[in-house]
Amino acid sequence: MNVVQILFTTILPWIELRGAIPLAVASSFESYVPLIILVNILLFFPVWIGLEIFYKHLNRWSFIRRIVNRIHDKGKRYVNNYGPIGIAIFVAIPLPGSGVYSGTLLAWLLGLEWKKSFIACSLGVLTAGILVYLMSTGALLIFNNL
Repeated sequence: MNVVQILFTTILPWIELRGAIPLAVASSFESYVPLIILVNILLFFPVWIGLEIFYKHLNRWSFIRRIVNRIHDKGKRYVNNYGPIGIAIFVAIPLPGSGVYSGTLLAWLLGLEWKKSFIACSLGVLTAGILVYLMSTGALLIFNNL
């Protein structure tokens, strides 16, 4: 595993930093964790711009509509309960399918302002990155002591 592969992993939808950080830790590239988090945060912009340009065309496919509806239904309650901070909470949950791609899509679907959405997604990614890093290093410590 090399750094390019790890950074490529962080841009994959539904894997993102939840897969890249454990790979970095396991491959002794822990020093790249801040870069992984930064790359994941910056994914907000191509996703937001891509939605602005291509959503009408992508939404024609039933597969895409199902994914969009699932993300909308899963995340809407967070935004209804907490406003833009709900996006941060949704993105921060370190499970596949709740990262920056989904958070950006959710914010865009709900018509939130892009600046607030970016800040919320960034906070969520930062929180998820810290949680995943702590879980990854903690898991390695446990296995090393067995």
